[in-house]
Amino acid sequence: MTGISKLLIANRGEIAARIARTARAMDIATVAVFSDPDAGLPFVTAADEAVRLPGATPAQTYLRGDAIIAAAAATGADAVHPGYGFLSENADFARACGDAGLTFVGPAPETIEAMGSKIAAKELMAKAGVPVLPGAVFDDASDPDPGEVRAAAARIGYPILVKAAFGGGGRGMRVAAGAGEVAEAVAAARREAASAFGNGTVFLERYVQAPRHIEVQIVGDRAGQVVHLFERECSIQRRYQKIIEEAPAPALGAELRAELCQAAVAAGQAIGYVGAGTVEFVLDAAGRFYFLEVNTRLQVEHPVTELVTGLDLVRLQLEVAAGRPLPPGTGARCTGHAIEARLYAEDAAAGYLPASGDLHTFEIGPEPGLRVDAGFASGTTVSTYYDSLLAKVIGYGPTREDARRVLAGALARARLHGVVTNRDLLVGILREPEFRAAAIDTGYLDRHPPGELIGDGAAAAPVHLLAAALAGQAERRRAAPVLGTLPSGWRNNPSAAQRACYDAGGERPAEVRYQFSRDGLAAEVDGVPLPGARLHAAPPGRVDLEVGGVRRVVAVHRVGRVSYVDSALGHSALAEVDRFPDPAGAEQAGSLLAPMPGTVVRIEVGVGDPVSAGMSILAIEAMKMEHVIRAPAAGLVTELLVTVGAQVSSGSVLAVVAEEGGPRE
Repeated sequence: MTGISKLLIANRGEIAARIARTARAMDIATVAVFSDPDAGLPFVTAADEAVRLPGATPAQTYLRGDAIIAAAAATGADAVHPGYGFLSENADFARACGDAGLTFVGPAPETIEAMGSKIAAKELMAKAGVPVLPGAVFDDASDPDPGEVRAAAARIGYPILVKAAFGGGGRGMRVAAGAGEVAEAVAAARREAASAFGNGTVFLERYVQAPRHIEVQIVGDRAGQVVHLFERECSIQRRYQKIIEEAPAPALGAELRAELCQAAVAAGQAIGYVGAGTVEFVLDAAGRFYFLEVNTRLQVEHPVTELVTGLDLVRLQLEVAAGRPLPPGTGARCTGHAIEARLYAEDAAAGYLPASGDLHTFEIGPEPGLRVDAGFASGTTVSTYYDSLLAKVIGYGPTREDARRVLAGALARARLHGVVTNRDLLVGILREPEFRAAAIDTGYLDRHPPGELIGDGAAAAPVHLLAAALAGQAERRRAAPVLGTLPSGWRNNPSAAQRACYDAGGERPAEVRYQFSRDGLAAEVDGVPLPGARLHAAPPGRVDLEVGGVRRVVAVHRVGRVSYVDSALGHSALAEVDRFPDPAGAEQAGSLLAPMPGTVVRIEVGVGDPVSAGMSILAIEAMKMEHVIRAPAAGLVTELLVTVGAQVSSGSVLAVVAEEGGPRE
C-alpha cells in the first residue's frame, strides 16, 4: 500500500479532534462530518474540510454509512477512521468502505462480526481456553416469553446481568436480582439496545458482584504480530459506564498481570487481530478472571495507555491500516502512572441525569502532567442527541499518587459554567481515602454514593453569596448612566442595607444583606453576620473580598441572572431570584416533571388509573439512555400532558398524580 493521504473521521466531539491532531502530525489531510447540532463544535474546524450530515439524531447522521461514504467520495478521502461508538464496530460499514475503495482504519469486517456479537465472541474465547461465564441469548427476532426468560435466568443463577449483544458504553445493560425483575430488565435492555445500536438482541450471564474491571490493550499488524500494551483499571463506573480509568492497574501482582496480558494476546492471535483493540475481563475477589468482550476499536480511555507507554495509538492504527508492520519494540515498556476522568454534562446528585444547554465557560489547565482531550469549548452548546461526554482529563506522574494529585487539582481549579457537570463527583472520588488506597471495584459508587463524595458545599456558600451580590452591584454601578465611577455600594446618606436573593440549591432562596458605611462593610447571609467583611476591589469578573480575617479573590462570571462563582472554597452557580415570587407560577401538587430534555418513548398508565408508589408512569429517552419517571406515592393519575414521541424540556410537567387522600377533581 502507498499509505493514506486524506482521512475522513466518521465521528464527533473529542475523539474526532484527537484523531485529526495525529493525522495532521503525520501530514495526512483530514475531513470531518458533522450533524446540525454539532455545527459549532471545535472538531468541525479542527479538520481541513468538513461535510454536513443533515439532521440531528444519530440515525440521521453519524449512523448513516451511505452518507459518510458519499462525503469521502466528495472530498477525495482515501481512508475512514470510525473513532469509537457509532459505526466503529459495524462490519457492514467496514465492508462498504472497502467496496468503495476506502481504507477502513480498523480490523477486517470478519473480525468485527466475530467480536461484534458478544455471544459469538464468548463462544470463540471458550474454544480458545479463555474462562467465560455461563449465559443465555434472546435475539432480535421477537419479544421473548417472560417464562422463558425466567427459566434461563434460573439455570444461570442470580443475580443476572442483562447486556446488549451489540454495542457498549453501558447502554442496553441491566441487573436483575431475582425472578421478579428479570423479564422487565430484558424488555428494557432490548428497547435501549434497539434504539442505540439498531439491534435489540441481548444475552444473560451470571453477574459477578463488585468485581474489578480490567482491560488489556492489544495491537496487531497484517504480518500476524500481536502485542499487548499493558492493562488498564476501569472499575469506577456508574450505570455500567466507566468514569475513571488508569494505567497500570493498581494493586495487581506481576504474575496476575502477566496472565491477563498473555490471555489478551492469545485472544488477539486466535482471531488474527489487526489494528488496535481491547480485551476486557472481570476479576473477582479471589483473583479469577473471566472474559467479557473484545472491543474492535479505539477505546475512550486510550490516553492513559499512551501516557505510560509513550506510544500514539492513533498513529499505530493509521500505520497498520496503511499496511506497515508494528515498529520494533512496540509494547515493551510501561513508565509512570496515568489516571483519566471522564467529565460529563450530568447531575450526579440527581441520579446521573444527563444535562444539556449552553457551556458559557470551559477552562481546564494547562498544567504540568495534565492532558485534556476536549470536545467542547467556551460558548458551545451541549445537545440532547448524543452522549454527554465533555472531555477526558488525564493526570500523569511518576507514581499513582502523583497522577492523582495532578488530576484532582486540575479539576478542582477548572472553570465550568453553564450546564451542570460531574466535576465535583470526580474530585470527590480522587480525594476519597479508599480510592487513594486503590481499594476499588465496580461496586465503589454503591458504597460511596454521590452525596457522600460531593458534599453540600455549605462552607463556601456565605462567601460566594456575598461575592455574587457585590459583583452584581458593581456591575450595575459601572453600567449606570451617571456617576459610574463612584465606588461600589457608596451612599452619601446611608440608609437601609441592600439585599439580594439567590437560589443556592437549598429549600428556599438565600438572602444577602450588605451595607457600606464609613466604618466599612457590614454583611450577613440569611441573618447570620459575616464578621470582618471588607471589599478590597470589585473589577469586572472578580471580587477581592476579606471575611473573618481571610482574604480571597473570588471569580464571578455573570450570565443573565446567574452568577458562576469560583474560589479556593469551591464552585457555586447562584441564580438571582425575586424576593417575593408570584405564587401563581407554582406547579400543581403531584406534578411529575421532566428531569431533563428528551423524547417520551413510553407511557404505561392512563388518566384515572390507580398507581402505587414507585410504579413506572412513563419513560423519557435522552442522550441514548432511557429514564423512567415513577410515581412518588400511591394515588390516582389525574392528568397526562404528553404523548409518545413528544419532545419535552427540562422541568416541564408530564403528568399529575393525586396522592391517596389528597384532592381529586
